[in-house]
Amino acid sequence: MSACEVPSQLAQSPGLPKSPEGAPVFPEPWAAEAFAMTVHLHEKGLFAWSEWAETLSRQLHQPGRADDGSDYFDCWVAALSELLVSRGIADASAILDLQQSWQRAAEATPHGQPIELANDPKR
Repeated sequence: MSACEVPSQLAQSPGLPKSPEGAPVFPEPWAAEAFAMTVHLHEKGLFAWSEWAETLSRQLHQPGRADDGSDYFDCWVAALSELLVSRGIADASAILDLQQSWQRAAEATPHGQPIELANDPKR
């Protein structure tokens, strides 16, 4: 088995949507990117598997989360943001500013076109 075929511990995250073959399923490209970023940061040693599991679990069990799991990757991004902020790697206000910029860009992007930060009218 090559290094590319070794399943990451993160691929075993509780509640991670999977195909019938067991591969992670991502509802949108951004979810796959968040997954990949998390795997990369974990492999670089920024956080331990147990820390990731605790943080993700805490997010998944917040009041008001979707019963059907449709907000799973929103929880994923919130958990990743929490870890990055708690370690001083990212600033919470910078994360919020970027989230708002992406939202404005999405709203300003014509249907069928790629969403880019350059589409944010405030940039």
